[in-house]
Amino acid sequence: MAALTYRYVALTDVGLRRPNNQDAGYASPRLLVIADGMGGAAAGDLASAITMEALREIDRDLDPETDGTALDALTDAVSMANHRVGEAIRSQPRFEGMGTTLDATLWDGEKLAVAHIGDSRMYRFRGGRLAQISTDHTFVQSLIDEGRLTRAEARVHPQRSLLLRAILGRDDFDPEFTWLQPAAGDRYLLCSDGLSDMVDDDIIDQALRLESVDAAAAELVSQALAAGGHDNVSVVIAEFVELNAPLDAELSCADGRPQVTGSAVENPQPSLDLLNGSGSGQAPMSDDVDLDEVDHPGGDEAVPLLDPEELRYAPLPEPKFRKLRVFFAIAVVILGAAAATAFAYDWTQRQFFIAANDGVVVIYRGVDIDVPGLDLHSVSQTTSISVDQLSTFSRQRVESGITATDMAEAKRIVKGLETEAANRADLPDLTGPSASPSPNATSNPTRSTSPSPTEPTP
Repeated sequence: MAALTYRYVALTDVGLRRPNNQDAGYASPRLLVIADGMGGAAAGDLASAITMEALREIDRDLDPETDGTALDALTDAVSMANHRVGEAIRSQPRFEGMGTTLDATLWDGEKLAVAHIGDSRMYRFRGGRLAQISTDHTFVQSLIDEGRLTRAEARVHPQRSLLLRAILGRDDFDPEFTWLQPAAGDRYLLCSDGLSDMVDDDIIDQALRLESVDAAAAELVSQALAAGGHDNVSVVIAEFVELNAPLDAELSCADGRPQVTGSAVENPQPSLDLLNGSGSGQAPMSDDVDLDEVDHPGGDEAVPLLDPEELRYAPLPEPKFRKLRVFFAIAVVILGAAAATAFAYDWTQRQFFIAANDGVVVIYRGVDIDVPGLDLHSVSQTTSISVDQLSTFSRQRVESGITATDMAEAKRIVKGLETEAANRADLPDLTGPSASPSPNATSNPTRSTSPSPTEPTP
């Protein structure tokens, strides 16, 4: 087999509805990474930047004596990323709830070591055929796997963004690790769900047929924006070629330098910032902004520029005539209370939610609200799922209460939790290390190879 290398590109766009970019992207001759942060005010952009910082530390020549194989190094780096996210949360509790997905590859000159957790995706385009080679760690994917939901239905499902696994800084995180063997002509795409949620696989297929990786990346981002751009959209593409293949000087990777995008640019040293007490999860204002060119809607009078993310989560200003409005609102409530109470109670009894009761998962009819003298919920069905069988992430969701649109939806959610509990009990070693290695460990943890990836159902 001829020696291989790859051409690469990383590209991102904040999208049309988000105030900041919580995705982080990275592409270099060794390392490819996509991390999609989550947490909103709890700093999803910081989580993805911290993860990227940890991964970039293995973008170097590896020492087999200390680093092991590329898969060993990647496994340790992902565990370190999870550890640092946890440290950030413990140091500043306001970050509780932040986390990130991750897709990453590390090239050792012969094979690709691969890491995957969450719903960011990895595709391979080989021989004119596109295949998704990662499996979404989502609730709707579990329904698809069970034959309860089609891919078309999953795209519009109300729980489509519900993750079952992510980097959250907790000990029970469960990433997948495996090896891939590239061939000359292969194109690999790593992307955030800002792409895969907005465009169909046939559009991805057509874009990956374009002449260069740069053109393919630009087309994919453009298509996601044209479809609505509801989220940050980030792509990383690598095209494998023979080592002695001529390099087009017009390609963005021609200089061989890493390409960094999104939150990894805005937070280049997140761990150091946290140690210095300056980590905020907010992207700093670019030095390139010319304040004289900013339009002021009120005329020539200068107005302060506020960070969009700060505006998004800032308390609403006190409305004018607030006391008067409150008075009339109370009057209306009192006058309509008799009729409204009966209607409201009837409505609550058509609602369902899943919560914990005596250590097991239970489906309740009603709403998860306690009102003195009035029972707004009752047990509808008790399951045999112990809360202790669930991951920390799922356990906290159950303890907080998961709403469902109807009984059928509640049963589907419970089925997903049941599947997760069974997998954790019976198959603890199929998708990753059984435990997170200590950041200071000197020995390599036991690793398992994830099942052979399957192509998506057409």
